[in-house]
Amino acid sequence: MDYTSIIFTVNPGATSTKCALYQVLDKGIKEITSETIDHPDKIIAKFEDVATQLDYREKLVRQFISSHLPSDAKIVACAGRGGMLTPVPSGVIKVNEELVDFSLNRPVYQHASNLGAPLAYQIAQTYKVDAFIVDPVCVDELTPIARISGSPDFPRFSFVHALNIRATVRKLSERLGKKFEDMRCVVAHLGAGFSIAAFDRGKMVDNDNRMESAPFTPERVGGVPPIPLVKACFSGKYTQKELLKKLYGEGGVYAYLGTKDMREIEQRVKNGEEYTTLIYNAMIYQICKEIGAMASVMSFDVDGIIITGGLAKDENLVNEIKKKVHKIGNIYIYPGSNENEALAQSVLRVLEGVEKFMTWPVSVNRD
Repeated sequence: MDYTSIIFTVNPGATSTKCALYQVLDKGIKEITSETIDHPDKIIAKFEDVATQLDYREKLVRQFISSHLPSDAKIVACAGRGGMLTPVPSGVIKVNEELVDFSLNRPVYQHASNLGAPLAYQIAQTYKVDAFIVDPVCVDELTPIARISGSPDFPRFSFVHALNIRATVRKLSERLGKKFEDMRCVVAHLGAGFSIAAFDRGKMVDNDNRMESAPFTPERVGGVPPIPLVKACFSGKYTQKELLKKLYGEGGVYAYLGTKDMREIEQRVKNGEEYTTLIYNAMIYQICKEIGAMASVMSFDVDGIIITGGLAKDENLVNEIKKKVHKIGNIYIYPGSNENEALAQSVLRVLEGVEKFMTWPVSVNRD
């Protein structure tokens, strides 16, 4: 490939779409430009559901490409963030019309990430190249023992920030000079949602599934006591939609303190607000408990603990975590989610023949 080869990536979130263009080099990739396209709440609220946002977001994505794609450049592949699909193995999945249809019309859950595959596919069609998704949140590599929940009616399953977790482990493996497939570490992705995973020799063998035993987050309740939750479900006080919103979107820090803005929370802690400090410290307390739990899966024999995601930029939070868990292993910080970069790097490995891609439909072999 020459210097004009470009990989386009797109990462749709609830109120934004992150786009980027990466130049393919002799060794690796280089970001040409990136942009976070914001979607005001008043505009998003006009759409009936996530799927109906596709044309609106696609128009803005095409404007980004038109404005930033160099005149002598050629898009050679497109990649989108994977959505809420059925369980899949880790890796790269080629997007086809069947995957687009599933993402838009039959996803497991409604989430803006379901637009990643359709947006990448639409752009790829224009440039007559392939589109891919990489390590969607439904990557499920739980071991049989990790899948046991306590009731056969409610088996544990994996829903995890797989893309950033695997990308940061790959970065750490390079830093330590160790093969990715030999790495053993705990990864704590801390953003609007949390994923804390045990990564053992190439696979996420256990994780907190964000809503099962996870710590509460800026907007999600995490693991809550089941009996009060069951009582709330049958109390007649809430509709299903209202209760789901309390759990996912209006829970966690927001439920206690009325804001999801952790920068505001940090300032309130610095100002000495006692109740705010209690909630902030409780969140850190739960994060550290879960890191310890995931380390126990690997008998506390780990190469390190990775702290990543947006909250990894909070120095006070990171320092408090270090105080509590440093005896488990060395701690490595990779701030931000770096999802567009991870998409481009994975697709590059496919283009270079280093990694093979899968084609939808894809399922997990649990034999």
